[in-house]
Amino acid sequence: MGNFNTIQAAKRRRWKSVDLMTNKNPTNATHEGIKTVNADNRCDFSTSSDLCICIVTWNMNGKVSDGDLVELVGRNRKFDLMVVGLQEVPRNNISRLLQSVLLETHVLLGKVILQSLHLYVFGPTNSELFIKEFKVDKHSVGGCGGIIGRKKGAVAMRINYKGIRMVFISCHLSAHARNVDERNSECRHISHSLFSKYRNPYSRPDQVTIWLGDLNYRIQGIKTFPARNLIEKDLHKLLTGKDQLLQEAERGQIFNGYCEGTLTFKPTYKYNVGSSNYDTSYKVRVPSWTDRILFKIEDPKEINATLHCYESVDDIHSSDHKPVRAHLCLKLSR
Repeated sequence: MGNFNTIQAAKRRRWKSVDLMTNKNPTNATHEGIKTVNADNRCDFSTSSDLCICIVTWNMNGKVSDGDLVELVGRNRKFDLMVVGLQEVPRNNISRLLQSVLLETHVLLGKVILQSLHLYVFGPTNSELFIKEFKVDKHSVGGCGGIIGRKKGAVAMRINYKGIRMVFISCHLSAHARNVDERNSECRHISHSLFSKYRNPYSRPDQVTIWLGDLNYRIQGIKTFPARNLIEKDLHKLLTGKDQLLQEAERGQIFNGYCEGTLTFKPTYKYNVGSSNYDTSYKVRVPSWTDRILFKIEDPKEINATLHCYESVDDIHSSDHKPVRAHLCLKLSR
């Protein structure tokens, strides 16, 4: 069960500077790392939860088709909100295409775009009535990424929906296995910078923070063919110990106190476009879980969170990345 009642509640404090990665003053944060949780695949939609959220992240590699988007959002629409974070988005009108795919069940509540970085939130018809606060922000990192349609940075939304204060952050961080420190720095910089213009030392902290995107952390310490042999034998769980994201969080560098579903699916990058075969170019890259969804519940005594799904969408072949999808349900303590 992905139940988080056992997570120790963070002490409620108000800081003049709040880190969206920890919701605390960064100089006082304690080191927890990322908590790995199992997904409970049974969701009693709208009966045992106050809010169910479907979260999807996908690096599109500059290509899209209507069929891809249908597969991306899925045919099971038993959720309240759908959060879609996209990277390397083509110049097509993705907003219109997504609205068309979701037309029968959900409407667009808001979006934020930074060149090839997009974030969309959809909700049921008339769900605007449940929104008490809605803000967007964006922050770029690096220099020339946007010129070639691979903008690095983050786009974010802050929303109070049904009385739950949430932040969604979709990011695309620097590439290449060697750039771990650069990715760590980008995470921290994005976290400190987003919504800084709205910062109020007396406001209540966000109750739920969700990061999604192409974080670009790689598998290291193993060569590509031994790694692929493990994946072919369905033993890819043995690679999680070599995952840079989990390693850096364990060192206290990033994502302190966040949760992530168990990595039961195969690494989502890099594939040959048009197939489910890993990279056969001259680089023969080590397969890696570059695409991730992480979440943090500020006070588990206030909100009980259950993860019902954490999976890759393997039937999409137009990109060198596979999308990742999560289903998270929240229940307010009363």
